[in-house]
Amino acid sequence: MNLVVNNTSLFLAAMLVLVALAISLWQKLGLDKDIIIGVVRAVIQLFIVGYLLKYIFRVNNFWLTTAMILFIIFNAAWNAQKRGAGIDHALPISFLAIFVSTGVTLGVLVLAGAIKFIPSQMIPISGMIASNSMVAIGLAYRSLNSQFHDQRQGVLERLALGAGLMDASIAIVREAIRTGMSPTIDSAKTVGLVSLPGMMSGLIFAGVDPVRAIKYQIMVTFMLLSATSLGSIIACYLAYRNFYNEQKQLK
Repeated sequence: MNLVVNNTSLFLAAMLVLVALAISLWQKLGLDKDIIIGVVRAVIQLFIVGYLLKYIFRVNNFWLTTAMILFIIFNAAWNAQKRGAGIDHALPISFLAIFVSTGVTLGVLVLAGAIKFIPSQMIPISGMIASNSMVAIGLAYRSLNSQFHDQRQGVLERLALGAGLMDASIAIVREAIRTGMSPTIDSAKTVGLVSLPGMMSGLIFAGVDPVRAIKYQIMVTFMLLSATSLGSIIACYLAYRNFYNEQKQLK
């Protein structure tokens, strides 16, 4: 079965946005402007990316593919650092964490023969990995900020008793890493029972045998667990020191 999405079906599907707008107006959520801007941006961005990917897939150039992957990683880092308000150097920390988590995961997949270094495989997979790392790091940053605020007295007491920065912060760092990884772990627990994720559903729509699609989804689950754990631990261990000044005092 071929799935056909024409301009008419897209226009009719856009009517579903009115449901979100109606709820926002009805409950006076103040989200109507954000919904409209978000939808317009999504449509424009997706069309631009669609035509760009069409060109990159046709050219199939190593350096162009690498540049696109780095562009994805940078944008993911840029969005992750927005959750790190008050954390110095959040952008380079986020970039390094996402770069390493994406690079290591992609490297293992390529070496294992699961994917090939061609743009039609590398770019979509890179986007999936980087976006999940971005979400995990953003949650970890938010956890660090809230915990250092809520547990300030406890940290000060540990420092006063002679604890080093790591000893005074380790419980907060571990909880932040746990927070970053939790959505991916929860998703892994319910995949197939509650949700049929995008990649698996897309392959089934494309006519791929469901068992084969499941194998791809298992691979995706493994790689996302790897990426979010690496991204969270790197970001947290680099970011926690930014809550202290040069005299090793809590800011």
